[in-house]
Amino acid sequence: MSEPNPKADLLRYLQEARDALVWKLEGLSEYDVRRPLTPTGTNLLGLVKHVAGVELGYLGDAFGRPFFGEEPPAWWYTEEPEAGSDMWAAADESREQIVGLYRQAWKHSDSTIATLALDSKGHVPWWPEERREVTLHHVLVRVISDTQRHAGHADIVRELIDGSVGHLRGKDGIPPQDQAWWEGHRSRLERVAREVSG
Repeated sequence: MSEPNPKADLLRYLQEARDALVWKLEGLSEYDVRRPLTPTGTNLLGLVKHVAGVELGYLGDAFGRPFFGEEPPAWWYTEEPEAGSDMWAAADESREQIVGLYRQAWKHSDSTIATLALDSKGHVPWWPEERREVTLHHVLVRVISDTQRHAGHADIVRELIDGSVGHLRGKDGIPPQDQAWWEGHRSRLERVAREVSG
């Protein structure tokens, strides 16, 4: 049995979620990666932009390691952005820019994680004063939770776009059935839901 390495464990789960999110954009058109598929506008590229901001804020700014210099983007929390502007890509923000920003966020965050101890103190400036002091461990768990949550959103949005499923490349976690089986399965679930609801 190897020695426990909490940082490596946490980083592994964070990286799996990161990879899954970026993978969900592969093979899709510009329209499909930006297309709002829920009443609140959830879209794949917006999810990637949002989690890039989450990492840069929580694992950058909160520990005195800001990523953006004197000119942060208009959607950054210090700029009084339009509500939800971190959840979608403007016409002048390309897929390459947003995915590139996310990959830069990984490096920035990984540097913070490597440099600081898990009990290092940080301050989350956008939280209420009485809750602003945090540890790297607390923030890292929060970022993993948020990223995994949005990776789940991306799973559903991608399935709505083209039927593609799976939570990790090569590990879809879905029983190997054909389309007819899935249609029958879905019909059965619908029938049960109607029966139970009366």
